[in-house]
Parts: sequence; C-alpha cells; structure tokens
Amino acid sequence: MPRTNAAALEFLKTRRSRPAKTLAAPAPVREELEALLTIAARTPDHGKLEPWRFVVIQGESMEKLANAAQATAEKLGYDTEQTAKARSQFDQGICAVAVIESPVISEKIPAIEQTYSAGAVCLALLNAALASGWGANWLSGAISHERGFVEGTLGLTPHERIAGLIHIGTETNTPPERPRPDVKAKTTWL
Repeated sequence: MPRTNAAALEFLKTRRSRPAKTLAAPAPVREELEALLTIAARTPDHGKLEPWRFVVIQGESMEKLANAAQATAEKLGYDTEQTAKARSQFDQGICAVAVIESPVISEKIPAIEQTYSAGAVCLALLNAALASGWGANWLSGAISHERGFVEGTLGLTPHERIAGLIHIGTETNTPPERPRPDVKAKTTWL
C-alpha cells in the first residue's frame, strides 16, 4: 500500500488560480522567488535538457512592458479592446515570471516533449506559489506570441517562446469555485 501525502492531495484537489487582476503587493522577495523557481525546476524533463528558462518581471519593468505591449499592439493594428488587453496584465501586475521555452536540439528527445516540459514548469511554479500562500495565475495572451515584443522586451532568441507568464502576488479575495470537468465523460478505460 503506498504512503499518501494527505495534505498534498487535498491541496491538489482544491487548488484554484487567483485572477491576476486581483493580486496586490506585496509580492515574493528574491529569496522567496528563488525557492519557488527551484521547486518549478523539479519538473518532468526527458533527457535532462532543461528546455526552459525564467525571466522575472517586477517593479518598473512591468510599466516598461505595458508600454511596449501597447506600442506593439498599435503597430500591429490591434483594435482598442485588444490593445487594452495586451497592456493590462503588465499594468495590473506586481510580479510575474515569464517561463521561456528554450528548446535544445536533440536526436533523442522530440521537440514536443520539450514543449510539454516547459508547460509542466508553468504548472509547477503556479502550484508552488499557491501552496506557499501567494495568489498566482498563469497567463499568456496574444501579445506574448508576437516576436517583436518578446525579442525586444524579454530578450528571447528566435527559437524561444513564452510558455506562460505566472503572475504572483498577495491574494485580495478568494474567487468563487468554477465548474470543473466531468472526469467520467473525459475518460476511456481500456
């Protein structure tokens, strides 16, 4: 019989992201963020390629990214609502970690498995932040896939892309529970 970790299972059964727009200061300090990043790095990674990296965004960098997001959106012809949305997560952000998918050329490990690893890092970071008592949310948005924006503001190279922006801060209110998938309807037993 396996040993269960009841507290961890209860956390996973009840975990709930906190909308980024409801997060406020304070945010984790550097040492706390480093601990969360260390936890996130303990993720499935076939071949130990570490096909991801982190960019921590705080303080004045949020305003710079908001302005750059707006400028990029306007240059690309986004409408007013799309432009406001592109800018808003940085306007409202306190602290975010951009998880950058940085694939490694490998004859053994398919690129898709490296993408999955970067996604697993996002979820691990999100859960680590929530388990540590912070509010957190995993976002991306159309602007995070615009090459000029990500290369110009976050220093991504042409082969990299944003897997997710994990916003972390102090929870200001607990969101209501939302409908969850019907696992029986989504499962086939062979």
